[in-house]
Amino acid sequence: MIRFNAPRIVDDALIQDESVVSRFIANVFSWMVAGLVMTATAAYYTVESGFIAQLFNAETGGMSGLGWVVMLAPFGFILAMNLGFQKWSSMALTLLFLTFSAVMGMSLSFIFLVYTMSSIAQVFVITAATFAVMAVVGYTTKTDLTRFGSLLMMALIGIILASFVNWFIGSSSLDFIISIGGVLIFTGLIAYDTQKLKRIAAGIESGSETASKLAILGATSLYLDFVNLFLFLLRLLGRRN
Repeated sequence: MIRFNAPRIVDDALIQDESVVSRFIANVFSWMVAGLVMTATAAYYTVESGFIAQLFNAETGGMSGLGWVVMLAPFGFILAMNLGFQKWSSMALTLLFLTFSAVMGMSLSFIFLVYTMSSIAQVFVITAATFAVMAVVGYTTKTDLTRFGSLLMMALIGIILASFVNWFIGSSSLDFIISIGGVLIFTGLIAYDTQKLKRIAAGIESGSETASKLAILGATSLYLDFVNLFLFLLRLLGRRN
């Protein structure tokens, strides 16, 4: 469960028209989709090439040393992108994002060992439909979602702590509650993050290096909302092998 917050850089002296804002948001979603395609491709290749056997043991459910490296590597990419926002160029951030997406695909390939292909496909469609609806809500609503965003972030911290506790106790009931909570939280965060990115777009110079960099970081934020929602829905609805 990874969460990423794009920096908020807004100059109140810059108020962009709707077409500029919509182009920025379209750019964000284009990169998010590119990241998801990269993830799906990397996951498929990891399974089809047999490389997954070097990461996960299908019989014991354990991970190899290399598997742990691949599983934890995305956190390093997020940290590098977040801390290096001012340092990296937009091209460097783009390459980091695409590499991050590929590594995420490798780390998520384990789902093919646990769930049936048909249920993975069905849950992906459900996730995509939910994401689309909430993104439209976030983009079009006149309600300020800032307060809801703060509540969702606190709830997310609670989910992370509960997941950590349940890792030790292994309660199926708590796992179900965590999964329900995760679905609700990330469904809300999609709308919140979309509105936040719309506001960011209204306060940056169109076509600037900063705008390009923020588009990549915004795509990363929405990408993670999508992936986390997908994983929680899969825990609830996925059929196991």
